[in-house]
Amino acid sequence: MPYLIDGHNLIPKLGLRLTDFDDELTLLEQLNEFCRISRRGQVEVYFDNAPQGYPETRRSGLVTAHFVRKPLIADEAIRLRLKKLGRSARNWTVVSSDHRVQNEARTAGAKSISSDEFARTVVETLREGPPPSGKDKSMSERELEEWLRLFDKKDR
Repeated sequence: MPYLIDGHNLIPKLGLRLTDFDDELTLLEQLNEFCRISRRGQVEVYFDNAPQGYPETRRSGLVTAHFVRKPLIADEAIRLRLKKLGRSARNWTVVSSDHRVQNEARTAGAKSISSDEFARTVVETLREGPPPSGKDKSMSERELEEWLRLFDKKDR
C-alpha cells in the first residue's frame, strides 16, 4: 500500500532529531530500506520549510520527497495530493500525528495511521530484515547421492 507521510512528524518517532543537519536525508535512507525489505509500494514524504534553491521534488530510490515552500506547509500539500488522487485516495495510507490531517485523509477515503504506529512498523521491519526467499537451498537426499557418486568416480 502506498503512503503519504508527514516527514517532520515521523523523524522524532524514529529516534532522529529535527535539529540534525541531515535528519531528512537519514529519514529518506531509512524509508528506502523499509520499502526494499517490506516490498511496499510507493512512498511520498512531505517536508515543511524547504530552502530556496532546493528542488521541490526529489526522487531518492523508492521514495519521493516533496520539499514544501512557504506559505504552504506539509499538511496542506498532503491534503492537495489527496484531492488530486480523487477516488484512488482509498488505496493510500496517510502517516501523520496531526489529527486534522488524519481526519482529512479519512474524509478523502484514505487510511490514516499515526506517526508512532508507522514508526513501530518501520523499526520492526528494519530489525527483522528481508523475508526468506522461499526456496530451500539445501540439497535433497537424491542430489547428495548423485554428487557423492560423481566425485567418488573421479577419485578412482
